[in-house]
Amino acid sequence: MRGMRDAKFFTRPIDKWQRRYEALRASFVDHLPDQLVAERFGFSLGDLRLLRHQFRHEKINFSEPPAEGGSPRRKVTTETRQKIVSWRRQNLSAGEITQLLSEEGIDISVRTIERVLAEEGFKKLPRRTQLKTGRTVTGAEVPQRAEAITLTQLDGHRLTSAGAGVFLFAPFMAQLRLDEVVRAANLPGNKSISATNYFLSFLGLKLLGTERYAHVGEHVFDQGLGLFAGLNVLPKCTALSTYSFSLDAAHLLRLQEAFVRHVLRLGLCNGGIVNLDFHTIPHFGDESVLEEHWAGARGKRIKGALTLFAQDATSKLILYFAADIQRDEADDQVLAFLSFWRSVNQSTQPTFIFDSKLTTYENLSELNLQNIRFISLRRRGHKLVEEVERLEPWTHINIPHDKRKYPKPLVHISTIELRGYEGELRQIIVRGNDHEKPAFLITNDFETPVELVVGNYARRWRVENGIAEAIKFFHLNALSSPILTKVHFDVVMTMIADTLYSRLAQQLRGFEDCDAPKIFRDFAKGKGDIEVRGDSINVSFSKRAHNPILRAVAWQNLPHEIPWFDGAKLTLQFN
Repeated sequence: MRGMRDAKFFTRPIDKWQRRYEALRASFVDHLPDQLVAERFGFSLGDLRLLRHQFRHEKINFSEPPAEGGSPRRKVTTETRQKIVSWRRQNLSAGEITQLLSEEGIDISVRTIERVLAEEGFKKLPRRTQLKTGRTVTGAEVPQRAEAITLTQLDGHRLTSAGAGVFLFAPFMAQLRLDEVVRAANLPGNKSISATNYFLSFLGLKLLGTERYAHVGEHVFDQGLGLFAGLNVLPKCTALSTYSFSLDAAHLLRLQEAFVRHVLRLGLCNGGIVNLDFHTIPHFGDESVLEEHWAGARGKRIKGALTLFAQDATSKLILYFAADIQRDEADDQVLAFLSFWRSVNQSTQPTFIFDSKLTTYENLSELNLQNIRFISLRRRGHKLVEEVERLEPWTHINIPHDKRKYPKPLVHISTIELRGYEGELRQIIVRGNDHEKPAFLITNDFETPVELVVGNYARRWRVENGIAEAIKFFHLNALSSPILTKVHFDVVMTMIADTLYSRLAQQLRGFEDCDAPKIFRDFAKGKGDIEVRGDSINVSFSKRAHNPILRAVAWQNLPHEIPWFDGAKLTLQFN
């Protein structure tokens, strides 16, 4: 029993219905501040504002407050109870049943319906998404679930694809045996989507220059792209992101090794001269685990994933990536690349070309001990630059580059020793090349003519161009995507896509030296019709100005069977 009632019954109410009543009275009649009312009657500011809103819209009724010590129970007629049971058997939720009863003029709360269902022996329904309940945005299409398919399922089908251009690369993919590359890397898969399907899904998006995989939503209805990957449609963003993070360093190293072995097998490059350079891939998301590294294009240090690029100087193909390098690991990356290179190509002794900040003099000494030639820059100080004016003699050389603006610089050649380096180095000081300060080249190659040494180093800008292309077309710098992709996997896929674009360009008369954006814009971009007949796939491309160049390609000399589709025959037609 409660004690005698006094003023506290009104100023400090206990029952919830009365607290709400007194709070609203204090707010609307006494005009007390919201903060004071909320504290006095035990509400948060948000709850008080909601209470005022409900009262204004007549959603609170104080005409029949419940009796003290008990809660009201709405009486439900037999007819209404039968309706509730019938609708639940149709798998409708309590909220949906409330809405249906409201349309018939029967106002019953969700809680009352839940009580009736419990009394009738029904359990609560599990939580369902709007997709499962069919209550998606009006008119919105829901993409299919990605699953592996066979040509038999598509026999006789004709598809129109906005990304049909990816099939131009299929002969070169077969030539590089990418299906074998995936198997050699032992990439994981699942029951509905194999490792090859996932790999081809990522590769198809890369070949289209899709701005990060978060934009895969633009392609999830394209059955032609799905067919390219051996699926009905491409996997959705979350599936792609989850898959990329399921790959560890061992998977990605095996993937690189298997791919580069096939590149060397085809003689696409020899790796005689390799350009090396670092690039910081910026990241604007969770930066807690990222270090700051120098970004030359921005002229400052930023948080990001430090990545090493290795490029064949002759073919300009990217041969190696090492991503997410820590600051204390950077100096030894040249030795890590040497280990990788010897695992895939033991017949070639390469010459490494890089700038002065890539590694230490101690590691230069280690390269020399392993009979690896290198060309690098010496770290120059003020005294070193001042001494240049007193050096003699200077000789004009001719660098054999057709497009070089200053082909005849002055050079001074000497032999030097450096702290941390065991042995002597050949130093070539270069000036007269439109730079304010002279360049100090150092190399352990005492045999190659000085013109070739300077010329080979001068072509190191090619790796920087390769990085710029990876950023511009393959969106290597766009790691701020809400759908995250593992950095190392992304750069490996960039390497493979870049090689495929190079292979296609070499077949196009007059476009052999064009970059990926140009090839995509003039040849790969655009719609096409895909028809499946038995064990053959016919891709017909719409009229375009450059179709005669594509028709002139000797497609008959390239593989026309698709290994990942059990050897299905591919035919390309250009209207």
